[in-house]
Amino acid sequence: MDIALIIIVAVVVIVGIFLWATYNGLVKLNVRVQEAWSDITVQLKRRADLIPNLIEAVKGYAAHEKQVFQDVTEARANVLNATQQGPEATAKAENQFEQALKSLFAVSEAYPQLRASENFQQLQAELVDTEDKIQASRRFYNGGVRDLNTKIQQFPSNVVAGMFGFKNKEFFEVEDMASIEKPVDVKF
Repeated sequence: MDIALIIIVAVVVIVGIFLWATYNGLVKLNVRVQEAWSDITVQLKRRADLIPNLIEAVKGYAAHEKQVFQDVTEARANVLNATQQGPEATAKAENQFEQALKSLFAVSEAYPQLRASENFQQLQAELVDTEDKIQASRRFYNGGVRDLNTKIQQFPSNVVAGMFGFKNKEFFEVEDMASIEKPVDVKF
């Protein structure tokens, strides 16, 4: 009788340790994904804060390009609003924003004095740096999502994930590759 009790206690302890370790692993991955999403929103905000300065620098040289400035300003606002709605909405707004930025830079190409401006060059360099940080943040986020989703779907951790309500997260993906690869049409 004593050996049966020891076996039952050992099994209960092993199951308890498994549940504890699996739950903590899922929590850790979930927190990592939340941290990565926060990093993305910080970089998107940084970029959005640079845009008004960039627009002002270009406006002095290209005052007649009102539509480009309006498009960039609208796209900037959409990105800031979309971060509250999750990765899918943010990715869609990002695509729109990238197209608007391409138009802005295409306009700047038509003004050699603007390209030579130290202020414009500094703003452009900061924007490139921020874009690199956004790309790195996306990769980190998607890696965290991959790890969490894998653990949520694999047996036996999927049982624990289901018991405690862990759900798969969305990847931060480019929505429409064709529109990104398409050249920007700028008319003067």
